[in-house]
Amino acid sequence: MLKFSYENSGITQNELVAYFESVSNAHKALHGKTGAGNEFTGWVDLPSNYDREECERIRQTAEIIRGNSDVLLVCGIGGSYLGARAGIEFLKGNFHNHKQGVQVYFIGNNLSPDYLGDLLDYVRDKRISVCVVSKSGTTLEPAAAFRFARELMESKYGKTEAAERIYAITDREKGALKKLADASGYATFAVPDDIGGRYSVLTAVGLLPLAVAGADIAQILEGAQTAAENFSDENVLNNMCYQYAAIRNILLGRGKNIEILAGFEPSLRFFAEWWKQLFGESEGKNHKGIFPASVEFSTDLHSLGQYIQDGTRNIFETVLKIGSPNREMVIPSNSKDGDGLDFLDGKNMSFVNEMARQGTVQAHEAGGVPNLLVEIPKRDENSFGQLVYFFEKACAISGYLLGVNPFDQPGVEEYKKKMYALLKSKNPVL
Repeated sequence: MLKFSYENSGITQNELVAYFESVSNAHKALHGKTGAGNEFTGWVDLPSNYDREECERIRQTAEIIRGNSDVLLVCGIGGSYLGARAGIEFLKGNFHNHKQGVQVYFIGNNLSPDYLGDLLDYVRDKRISVCVVSKSGTTLEPAAAFRFARELMESKYGKTEAAERIYAITDREKGALKKLADASGYATFAVPDDIGGRYSVLTAVGLLPLAVAGADIAQILEGAQTAAENFSDENVLNNMCYQYAAIRNILLGRGKNIEILAGFEPSLRFFAEWWKQLFGESEGKNHKGIFPASVEFSTDLHSLGQYIQDGTRNIFETVLKIGSPNREMVIPSNSKDGDGLDFLDGKNMSFVNEMARQGTVQAHEAGGVPNLLVEIPKRDENSFGQLVYFFEKACAISGYLLGVNPFDQPGVEEYKKKMYALLKSKNPVL
């Protein structure tokens, strides 16, 4: 089971008690669907009432793709790709595309011609399927990338077979992508009306790419259900998820307005990217919010570590700890070469990594950086489902405690307006 602790945060239980009523009210607003943005809270009960038939169709589709494709191109941006990529790397590691099975690559999350061109050149001679993810179909980055992907597929396979290899995850009834998918004969999966993009990992948005990568999506949903049950008590003293939400706001009140998510496994890199969108887009409103950042230790201890230890004291850390590795390595003896590290002989790498984590927490706490700890049993599907749900629910409660709507993103539209105005201009500034 996923665990949370705050013993190195400087927060007392009495401070949590002071948040009892506020947290209880936030809980009631979320579960009673009376809070701001309540029309986008379908994810709360999703683990227990997800569409079983759609889930089975996702599994069957994944098997088709695994049988006829070397590559799946997932075309989407933000919540339309981050959860899937986070899950694949969490479960399959950083080198999943170099192992046996379908390679999963992501396009439509940037506007770089170098990235897109290099990737399309690489996959051109392989057997390809495409999954395009967009609620509307009019978001510029994935829409532009999908034009290239569709052109490649139709030139490679012809329109009929290309249509059989293109899958659209979009609105159930309306929108440009839904219209195109129906006209072209693409198989479609629905983005639920009551679930926003950054909360959509446990829908087809995340589950189809995960299933193609070989993940057991039933176990992911079971893990999320476990978390939903474990974090259902409105009493902040009995609910670790709500403790995390409350402590974030207590620390913000102390001037800690930057939260660093720290992991000691490279496979957590894109989970941190998903987490940054979840909290940044949910809480950064009305000139409020905690700025979400991330580091990958011990790598970044040799770069950002100096700032975290001795820089401006407006930060706190949330550390992700994985209980046991998926594999173990024993450090060989090297005493004759004189590297001065004889104390490492015969020790497990996981033990050394854990000592690095403990030493880092001790140093940072002594340096004035409060530390929170989220413990994950292991890198498996059940744990991933628990972790996703833990942070989704904590984010919603934290947003309500902060006094913002955690389910909209009005600021995202501002850059689009400026960008579209420039693109439509006859004389854009270059």
